[in-house]
Amino acid sequence: MQGEGIRVGNTEPAIREAAQATTPDRRGAVVAALMLAMALAALDSTIVSTAVPQIVGDLGGFSVFSWLFSGYLLAVTVTLPVYGKLSDTFGRKPVLITGAAVFLAGSLLCSVAWSMGALIAFRVVQGLGGGALQGTVQTLAADLYPLSERPKIQSKLSTVWAVSAVAGPGVGGLLAAYAGWRWIFLVNLPVGAAALWLIVRCLREPRRTRDARPRVDWAGALGVFACGGVLIAALVQGGVAWPWLSTPSIALFGTGLALAGLVVAIERRAAEPIIPGWVWRRRTIAAVNLALGALGLLMVAPSVFLPTYAQSVLGLAPVAAGFVLSVWTLSWPVSAALSQHVYRRIGFRNTAMLGIGTATLILFAFPFLPYPGSAWQPMLLMLLLGAALGLFQLPLIVGVQSTVGWEERGVTTASVLFCRQTGQTIGASVFGAVANGVLASRLGGASDLDSVTRGLDRGAVPEGTRRAIADAVHAVYIGAGCAAGVAFLVLLVLAPRRFPVLKD
Repeated sequence: MQGEGIRVGNTEPAIREAAQATTPDRRGAVVAALMLAMALAALDSTIVSTAVPQIVGDLGGFSVFSWLFSGYLLAVTVTLPVYGKLSDTFGRKPVLITGAAVFLAGSLLCSVAWSMGALIAFRVVQGLGGGALQGTVQTLAADLYPLSERPKIQSKLSTVWAVSAVAGPGVGGLLAAYAGWRWIFLVNLPVGAAALWLIVRCLREPRRTRDARPRVDWAGALGVFACGGVLIAALVQGGVAWPWLSTPSIALFGTGLALAGLVVAIERRAAEPIIPGWVWRRRTIAAVNLALGALGLLMVAPSVFLPTYAQSVLGLAPVAAGFVLSVWTLSWPVSAALSQHVYRRIGFRNTAMLGIGTATLILFAFPFLPYPGSAWQPMLLMLLLGAALGLFQLPLIVGVQSTVGWEERGVTTASVLFCRQTGQTIGASVFGAVANGVLASRLGGASDLDSVTRGLDRGAVPEGTRRAIADAVHAVYIGAGCAAGVAFLVLLVLAPRRFPVLKD
């Protein structure tokens, strides 16, 4: 590839064997299975969100219903590194089958939940399987295709996320209204069963020889799970369930930092660590991890705050407000699919820098939109933002996966996804605090964005509140622009000009 440094690795025999075992017909079936598995994970949050009123009305527990999403996110995030290492140790197929089975078991349990506490616990079970789905699907996508063809499968997976973002709320609303909220979990069963059947029947992996029985760092896995769980819980609940400087918040962060030190000590002594040190010692992987962590952070600005802006400031109905956000899911996969024509000419790093540099300008342009403005103006910015981020994310994922062999690809992919998920969690906490702070200063103490906008009918929002919400969202977008700028600087300073790509 022009613009990249090619180095020869020891993965060619495994790639040839995988290519021989996975014929074109089988590979097409496996890709279909991967898309179905990804759809399970992609639809999950969007399809559940629209059924919350029915769930709360049936089970109660309004004060803790946010943990339906936070518990799932926590379980997915903290299990990604564990599943990545297990897939490198035992193979992708057993990990993917196990993860899908756990996810479906969690879905079935959710459908029979008898209380909000039980439903939250079963959502965590779903998340334990969802971590395997997200990480292993992305890793298998790189296993199945050589570098020249990887944009095809990655663009297909991006399309799955785009369609899920658009269709999920509508499907969830229809099921909740006409079939009952329990069907939003039961619908996962036939989709997951089809994916499992295709994976078991069609996926063939290269045989690998090992001199000794694989050693699994179970102590490290438990430490990663505990540390990640405590820190993410502190970020999710901080400023929501309790103040940031309260005793529970300080206790959770202190415990999380202590567990982080324990994890470092365990991983240094482990023969096969869950999070190997080379993930951060290699410039390419470290740069991509940090850059995609910033991506996760900046994505919070539009995905969380733009619908509120569209309803409260622009005066749009909920459906129209959702469409203002969803347009970026139209341009993102198209841009991702076309990015190969760019990075083949100028390289992975420069293509990603072009994308995130453009995204920085777009995010900083949002506060300059006229007030109150028209709906087409933020829609245009979102369309451009999706195109810019498609040009940023896919080259980094394809590029970093191409710098490692089969036996390291699971850990590498999981580390990238873990950093992006963590960035989203941090972004939700940080930008929530920013928005609340601006509102407090504008409205004289009203310090909760949800409480300000909840229950306000379209067109009935007081002018002072509209301006305060507009200022809060503008501040969030400025913060997102700063995060995009950090990602640009990380790639400029830390990432090598040419990714050390392994020869297929």
